[in-house]
Amino acid sequence: MKLKIYQVDAFTSELFGGNPAAVCPLKSWIADELMQKIAMENNLAETAFYVKNNNGYNIRWFTPTVEVDLCGHATLASAFVLFNYEGHQNDEIIFSSLRSGTLKVKKHDDLLTLDFPTDKIESADLAPELLKCFNANPVKAFKGKTDYMLVFNNEEEIKNLQPDLAAISKLKARGVIATAKGDEVDFVSRFFGPQSGVNEDPVTGSAHTTLIPYWANKTGKNNLSAIQLSTRKGFLKCKYAGDRVEISGQCRLYLTGEILTK
Repeated sequence: MKLKIYQVDAFTSELFGGNPAAVCPLKSWIADELMQKIAMENNLAETAFYVKNNNGYNIRWFTPTVEVDLCGHATLASAFVLFNYEGHQNDEIIFSSLRSGTLKVKKHDDLLTLDFPTDKIESADLAPELLKCFNANPVKAFKGKTDYMLVFNNEEEIKNLQPDLAAISKLKARGVIATAKGDEVDFVSRFFGPQSGVNEDPVTGSAHTTLIPYWANKTGKNNLSAIQLSTRKGFLKCKYAGDRVEISGQCRLYLTGEILTK
């Protein structure tokens, strides 16, 4: 069996920037074990698989080690593939996920916009297990559906964070979002998820479902600009709309190919 595969750099206008994701269009679902093996072989933060349905596309996401509930950059990459290489005919795509519900992506010129459900976050104690995670101490802690979010004093602290991956991996969460007010944008962040097979994710769209409501309430702004300060960097335009958030960015195609499963 041969499967198509695309690799796309998401949340960037430059090749070798943003977050690389693999995208595999399927005519029907293949075995979960095979999808996990493909994701492990790709060794990217996420590999997305999608299948056409009556209204749009069913989508799933795998890290090299686990299936995850939601992945923004791989959804953006999947939409980019559909709009540009797989014949999708209009400017909106409706993805359906058994784990995250309805996810829409709209196209305007070369900008793609994710429409995702807003994460619900609660204040958390700055417990010793959280304070062990980095070389700097956060000033606030929150817990969302899947991640902890730690707020730091400034952008410089985010740039210079040194994670203790062993400590982070012991947390009962997908990973940890580190964030602070930005110097030239509204907020900056980094994301660490060793327990999900991703030590540091270059750009994490799903983390912005947590970040956007926090920074919208903090700044009083519904339209926000953001940078994820990984080595590759990611640039995002964000909008807070109550129970939904919009996350916009560009994509670049890196490669196309075939997977030979036998």
